[in-house]
Amino acid sequence: MVFQSPILKAPVTSSDRLLLEIQRAIVEGEIAAGSKISEPELARRFNVSRAPLREALARLERCHLIERLPNVGARVVKLSVEGLISLYQLREELEGLACRLAAEHMPEQEIQELQALLEKHLQTQRVRDGESYYQEAGDLDFHYRIILGSKNDYLINILCDELYFLVRMYRVQLGMNGPRVSRAFDEHKAILNAIANRDGELADLLMRRHIGASRHNIELQLQLRETG
Repeated sequence: MVFQSPILKAPVTSSDRLLLEIQRAIVEGEIAAGSKISEPELARRFNVSRAPLREALARLERCHLIERLPNVGARVVKLSVEGLISLYQLREELEGLACRLAAEHMPEQEIQELQALLEKHLQTQRVRDGESYYQEAGDLDFHYRIILGSKNDYLINILCDELYFLVRMYRVQLGMNGPRVSRAFDEHKAILNAIANRDGELADLLMRRHIGASRHNIELQLQLRETG
C-alpha cells in the first residue's frame, strides 16, 4: 500500500477541512509568515470552536508551518535565508534519493501519467509565456508524484507529510515567478527523461541541481525582500 500524506487526503471530518483551510492560507500567505497565532481570531475567521482549532494547529505544528517560542507563543513560521538553506540542503539529499529510487521502482504507467502531467502544466498560458509555474499540491505536483514513485514509505513520510507544506510555502510565496519558470520546466522534463530511461544516477544529479537552482532563486528573493 502506497503512503499518502494524511494532510493531502480528501477531508473527511470538519477538523480535516479546517486543517486544509488554515494550511492553504498559511502556504499562500493569506496568514502572514511570522505572524502571531490568535486562537480567538482564527476561531472567528473560520467559524469553529476552540477544540478543533487546537487540533488543527497541533497538526500544523508537526509539519513545521507553526512554531511555539518561549515568551512569544505560537506563530506562523518565518521565511528566512537560514531556514531556506537548512530546508533545501535536506531536500536536495532526500529528493535526489527519491529520484534514484523512482528510476528503479516507478511503474511505466506512473511515468506516463507524470509525462501527461507535464504536458498539462505546459498548456497553462503563464508557463508557456515564462511568467509563473504554480503547481497545486499533491497529485498535481511534479515533485510529489516522484516522491510517491520512490515506493519508500519512510522517505515519503518525511517529504510528503513532515516537510511538504513548508517547502510549498517557500515555493509558492517566493519561487514560482520570474526568469526561472522556463528553466524549471525544462529541468522537470530532463529529470523525468532520466527516470523513464531508468538512469537513477542521472535523475538524482539532475534533481539535486534543480533544487539547488531553486534555492538560489528563492534566496535572492528573500534578500531583496529583507533589503527592500
